[in-house]
Amino acid sequence: MNTAMREDVVRLTDWANCAGCAAKMGPGDLKAALAPLARKTDPRLLVGHETFDDAGIFLIAPDLALVQTLDFFAPIVDDPYDFGRVAATNALSDVFAMGGEALTAMNIVGFPVGKLPIEVLSEVLRGGQDMVHAANAHVVGGHSITDDELKYGLSVTGTVHPARILSNASAQVGDVFVLTKAIGTGILSTASKRGLLPDAERKSLTASMTTLNLVASRAALAVGATCATDITGFGLLGHASHIARASDITIRINHAAVPLLPGTLAMIEQGALTGGAARNLSYMEPLVRWGNTTEVMRAVLVDPQTSGGLLVAMRPERVAEFIALVPGSVAIAEALASGERAIVVA
Repeated sequence: MNTAMREDVVRLTDWANCAGCAAKMGPGDLKAALAPLARKTDPRLLVGHETFDDAGIFLIAPDLALVQTLDFFAPIVDDPYDFGRVAATNALSDVFAMGGEALTAMNIVGFPVGKLPIEVLSEVLRGGQDMVHAANAHVVGGHSITDDELKYGLSVTGTVHPARILSNASAQVGDVFVLTKAIGTGILSTASKRGLLPDAERKSLTASMTTLNLVASRAALAVGATCATDITGFGLLGHASHIARASDITIRINHAAVPLLPGTLAMIEQGALTGGAARNLSYMEPLVRWGNTTEVMRAVLVDPQTSGGLLVAMRPERVAEFIALVPGSVAIAEALASGERAIVVA
C-alpha cells in the first residue's frame, strides 16, 4: 500500500470522533456504571476490577495465573500501519503492567466496509500483528463488524507467576515512582489531527506510542517492584490515583520532573486539548491538592495518554538500577502515608 493512499487519499483520523484512549469513558461515569453490579468472589480471582488494575488475573495452578485484557479505539494517527501498531502496543501494555508475558492476541475490528479501501484494514492488521510478534506472542483470530467509525484493538491473554504480580494495591510508604515514557500524547495527537504538529514532533509521538512496555515490565520485576500501572486514558494523575487508593497511600508528584514529549507545551498554547482531559480534570479535583501548579501543567497531568509508559513503584535503593535498565525513565514521585488527598502535586 503506497504512501499516497495512506496519507493523501485516506486520512484515518478523519474517521475518528474521539481518537485513541481519549475515547475512554470518564472515570466517574465508569465507576457509576460498575457500582450496582454484584460481586462474585472466588479465591482463584487474584485481581478483579475493584482496584482499577490494568488486567484481570486468574489462578490456574499454584505457580501460574492467566492475565486477561482487551483494548480498542478509533484512529489516533493517519497511517493505517502505524494505527495498527499503536493500538496493539497499547493493548499489550496492560499485560506488561501486571508483570505478565503475552501469549496470544485476538483482533477486534470495526470497519466501514465500502467506505474505506479494504487495503486499509489489511495494513492496520499487519501493524497490529507485527507488534504482537515483537512481544513474542501470537495472533490467533478475532472478530469484526461493520461500523461507520474505524476501530481496532486486541484482546490479549498472558501469564504471570502469582508471586510476581505488579498490582495497584501493592505500593508502600517510602516507595519512589518512576515513569518510563514522556507524556503528552493526547495533546499532540489532537494537534496532529488539526494539522498543527510539525513532522519531527509527529514522528516522536508515533515512536513513543509504538514502544512496547515489555522491557520496562521485566526491569520492574528484576528490581523487586510489586506495583505498577500503565498511563493511558485517565491521564497520569488518574492512574496514579488508582494506585494511591488501592494501596492506601498518598502520592506526591514533582510536576517539574515529569517528562513531556517534544512540542507538548507549544501545542497547549495553540489550544490542542481533548474532551477527555476536561473529564479527567473534573474527576480528579476532589482527589488532588494542586499546590502552585499552573493551568497549563494541570492540563498536561490529566491529558489522556495512548500507549503511555509504566508508572512503577519501587524501593529508593533500586531506582538507579531500574533507570539503567529502562533508558528515558524518570523518578517523578514518592509514596507518603495516606492523607486527605490521594495526590499531592508539588
